[in-house]
Amino acid sequence: MAPSAQPSGAAGPVTSLLAPVVEASGLVLEDVTVTPAGKRRVVRVVVDLPEDRTGSLDLDAVADVSRAVSDALDASDVLGGTPYVLEVGTPGVDRPLTERRHWSRARTRLVEVPVDGTVLTGRVQAVADDGVELEVDGARRTVPWEQLGTGRVQVEFRRPDAADDETDDDLDDELDETDDDLPDDGHDEAEED
Repeated sequence: MAPSAQPSGAAGPVTSLLAPVVEASGLVLEDVTVTPAGKRRVVRVVVDLPEDRTGSLDLDAVADVSRAVSDALDASDVLGGTPYVLEVGTPGVDRPLTERRHWSRARTRLVEVPVDGTVLTGRVQAVADDGVELEVDGARRTVPWEQLGTGRVQVEFRRPDAADDETDDDLDDELDETDDDLPDDGHDEAEED
């Protein structure tokens, strides 16, 4: 494991300051790092949705929590008056799944995880006290916590999603209906110069 980039324990007090601020925004404080950068410090704050939610954190929510975090840092002397650069972001798809909360956030996602010497690839169906339920090759399997290694979300360019039931044909039909509703101005776009 790489050494932490947190000088002289600065992240501990910053984390204590920011945890309630992020929580008040309805988010979870995933990580805080404070690193020196010349005469300034770079404060990197990673936030995420609570474990009971799936999906992505939208940019408006990140902007809102970024303002709240900045206000809290400005109102405090936790950085000792040193100028800082604030970076607020989300964990991203490459975050390792190591905690129950990470697995809960990965519900419906395809993951790869070592289990008792083999590597399973499956879709996270549920997270419970006894372990993580994965769908592997069409069958559901609950992997107990003590057998579960560090998981990784797999990138899918076209995820099977309940909200994504429309086929391309359905979309073409909708576009055709929309075109029929447009007034005919006597011009065909292909003929215009």
